[in-house]
Amino acid sequence: MKYMSTRGGMAPQPFCDILLEGLAPDGGLTLPETPPRLDAATLESWRGLDYADLAARVLGLFIDDIPSDDLSRMTRAAYAPSVFPRIAPLKPLRPGLSLLGLSEGPTLAFKDMAMQFLGQVFEYVLAQRGQTLNILGATSGDTGSAAEYALRGKRGVAVFMLSPHGRMSAFQRAQMYSLQDANIHNIAVRGVFDECQDIVKALAGDLEFKSAHRLGAVNSINWARIAAQVVYYVWGWLRATQGPGEPVSYAVPSGNFGNILAGHIAREMGVPIRRLVLATNENNVLEEFFRTGIYRPRSASQTHATSSPSMDISRASNFERFVYDLVGRDPARVRALMAELQATGQFDLSDLRSSFTDRYGFVAGASTHADRLRTIRDIRDETGVLIDPHTADGVKVALEHLEDGVPMLVLETALPAKFAETIIEAIGEAPEVPDALRDLDRLPQRVEVMDCDARLVADYMRRHAL
Repeated sequence: MKYMSTRGGMAPQPFCDILLEGLAPDGGLTLPETPPRLDAATLESWRGLDYADLAARVLGLFIDDIPSDDLSRMTRAAYAPSVFPRIAPLKPLRPGLSLLGLSEGPTLAFKDMAMQFLGQVFEYVLAQRGQTLNILGATSGDTGSAAEYALRGKRGVAVFMLSPHGRMSAFQRAQMYSLQDANIHNIAVRGVFDECQDIVKALAGDLEFKSAHRLGAVNSINWARIAAQVVYYVWGWLRATQGPGEPVSYAVPSGNFGNILAGHIAREMGVPIRRLVLATNENNVLEEFFRTGIYRPRSASQTHATSSPSMDISRASNFERFVYDLVGRDPARVRALMAELQATGQFDLSDLRSSFTDRYGFVAGASTHADRLRTIRDIRDETGVLIDPHTADGVKVALEHLEDGVPMLVLETALPAKFAETIIEAIGEAPEVPDALRDLDRLPQRVEVMDCDARLVADYMRRHAL
């Protein structure tokens, strides 16, 4: 399988090449030239597989330049019981509504599900090629810790993770900044997440700098992240249904559009997904698009700091991949839309609104701080299950789109321990913290704080890159 750019300016490349490159040279995002397809018989044959074996089968559809035995060995290591004591369990909440538990990994967030595989495949490919890689990423809360825990101590890889100074929870900061591994570098930028992401894109777009310092990406602009997330959509469908063709809907708390994009890919491959329910918080740029057809990112000053901080994003880096499908996989149209976005701050695809739901299954909704508190409290009181504020966004919007006979799975974002302040406000008591992480905030922290300037980040990387 070969990969191309959404903007059409990249020669087709195999998986291992795009894995190490991240952003395409023309500024676009990579996608398979021809998306793989799954038929009903293949899906049914996978019902008895454990998660590691299922991951090897699904990822094998996207990766044909790694031997299948090696790929299987990597998925076994990534999804071992020592890493995920439980893996993606279904947690019933109400009739027809369940959580897909994606937060059972080392950093208590769904990002672990893909990052643990990335840690394995990065080390494998770099060793095969005798190369090193400097990962440059941005996080609004969970990507950073998941990436760092997956890549800490890995040979040939250094991680430079930007985060918005003072805009993550104390637990999220402690998870990242307490790591003392020599290959982990935390940089807190005085700004918002979107500005951190802008720095990443600026440096990744500087082809001379990118080549000189072997820059790679670990956030969801890297296709490997999306491919690894497709696995749990297949897994969830297999566990929520009894036979071929039965539909399932997914509700997905959404900020950077990567998690729900994986659901879109799974649906396009042939997984019987009825609806993809996109849930935002007060930063509702994506909800506004699916309601109006107009994509209008907000400025840093207009991006709200909310109680679901990992979704405090106003420019969704993965959205371009969906737009590419939406406009008929036409790279010239994508280039024109991105130029219009750059020039005017928005683009209008309202003429395609009918296809959002009819063709692609998307519906959307938003929630407020009050909605999150009420949802956390109601779900705890009704079921005894405690959910985090991001998952609460998903549950709130999911409840607005339930359909008889169609199971609705809400993708769990994180465990509530990561957001104690909001949980205390909602239910009057602190969430339980796993024993291994109970004293995290007492550990020494190592972080470099700097102004929001790509030149400062570049200078730091020049001094510390492999």
